[in-house]
Amino acid sequence: MTFLPRSIDNNYRGYKIALWLFALLLFMKITMSLNCIFNGYSIATSADGIPLDTFTHACAQMIVSDFALWGLAQLMICVIGVIVLIRYRSAVALMFAVLLFEQLGRKLILHFLPIMRTGTPPGFYVNLILFALMFVGLALSLLTRRDRQF
Repeated sequence: MTFLPRSIDNNYRGYKIALWLFALLLFMKITMSLNCIFNGYSIATSADGIPLDTFTHACAQMIVSDFALWGLAQLMICVIGVIVLIRYRSAVALMFAVLLFEQLGRKLILHFLPIMRTGTPPGFYVNLILFALMFVGLALSLLTRRDRQF
């Protein structure tokens, strides 16, 4: 199996556990996306440790708006992921790779353009778990399952 299958259909050859990991990952990311859209202020201050109360109202509003926009973008990626999970399973490895590269790209950007945070927010650990799920899921979806016949 490869990142780019010859045809995108429902013929999945990876380990079934990767499908379950993908579904769990999508559920978690959809929940996080909706939280960012509808509860951005709370997520920014608690999960990400951004001290919005120390910013001007306009600046805090901009950050909350950015969280909602980011949440919408993540939700759209997850909708594509749900479609892949239901109808186009041969693209599961590709979707794992897309999610993984997006996560790594965000971390790289935040390395060079850091956000002022207070303490060690719990969002760091959630993202670490998501990264591990993506990495393991990608590996399991790329490995071809060998069904043994007795």
